[in-house]
Amino acid sequence: MVIQAAPAAPAVSANRRSRIFTSKSPRSLRRVLSAVWLPATYSYVGLLSAIAVALTMVSAKSETRIVLHASTNLHNLTTGRFGTLFSSAFLVGEGAATVFVIVPLLACLLALAERRFGTVKLLHTFLVGHIGATVLVAVGLWIAVESQLVPNSITMVEDVGVSYGAMAVVGALVAVVPAHRRFVWAASWLTLALGGVVCWHTFTNVGHFLALCLGLGIGRLMIRRQATPHPLNWPETLLLAVGSVFACLMLLG
Repeated sequence: MVIQAAPAAPAVSANRRSRIFTSKSPRSLRRVLSAVWLPATYSYVGLLSAIAVALTMVSAKSETRIVLHASTNLHNLTTGRFGTLFSSAFLVGEGAATVFVIVPLLACLLALAERRFGTVKLLHTFLVGHIGATVLVAVGLWIAVESQLVPNSITMVEDVGVSYGAMAVVGALVAVVPAHRRFVWAASWLTLALGGVVCWHTFTNVGHFLALCLGLGIGRLMIRRQATPHPLNWPETLLLAVGSVFACLMLLG
């Protein structure tokens, strides 16, 4: 009986293995880089952190002067200082709580939005919420001051922060949650924001509610214009959860 050896499997040459590896590697690298390349989030968070740290290095009097100079209060807006509509978005306070708690939580919210919407749509949403809610609140305050419903001192208050823009982003994220949960998402945040208005009666709470409504409107437009979004993966779900914690702190803080 003659035993024949089984034919050997064709060997893959070193050249071929190298071609397979090099053809897949750039594609995988591009996929990873595109997932973590979030220029708007990195730039904004970096500036917020740098400014927060810088404010710790000046006196309390200088800090107050800087904040008032950048505030979107009625005094600044009615005297034509419209640049405060932008500068006010770069001040979130000073100290360790801002740098190590508020800014990282905000970063998670912005990162998710930039991953799903893209840089341009994130900037558009944030600016519409920040500027739109600020202008609407300012108009309401001006009417209230002119009608003597609120004291004139309210025209000089400190009014800076990221919360209006952030709440617009929260509203727009209705476009990325599963379709059967969109109503719950919108209704829950609207209830929470409106509850803040009822409980605390501040113009900031009104601004949060208005910014959220603007964001929900943007999210609705995104839903109408886009195909069915792919489901959130686990890193995006984690970003959504952490971003929701930030939004709750803004509404309840």
